[in-house]
Amino acid sequence: MEYEFLRDVTNQVKVRMSMGHEAVGHWFNEEVKGDMALLDEVEAAAAQVKGSEREWLHQGHEYQLSLNGEEVMIRANQLAFDTDELEEGMSYYDEESLSFCGIEDFLAVIAAYRAFMQGR
Repeated sequence: MEYEFLRDVTNQVKVRMSMGHEAVGHWFNEEVKGDMALLDEVEAAAAQVKGSEREWLHQGHEYQLSLNGEEVMIRANQLAFDTDELEEGMSYYDEESLSFCGIEDFLAVIAAYRAFMQGR
């Protein structure tokens, strides 16, 4: 999983992720927005579920984050479409709305994000 941190013209940090992990970047850009308390909460939850069958869920405004002992899932709240209404052969494009990654990889992105925010 590759990622890049940038600052836009308003000095806001933007996260870009590699293909297949775009929703992770969107989660940082839409839900985190520099909120280190949210990252603290996610890291504490990851420590609690690690090595167990338990799951932790954080419902944000735009994205939902789900953790279990091995994996992180980030899913756009708008992903619940009724596919019965689509014409035959058509489907919704949702590649940027759902991402999975390993919990250790996700924690590494959080650590890198914190370092970037602190100017290291």
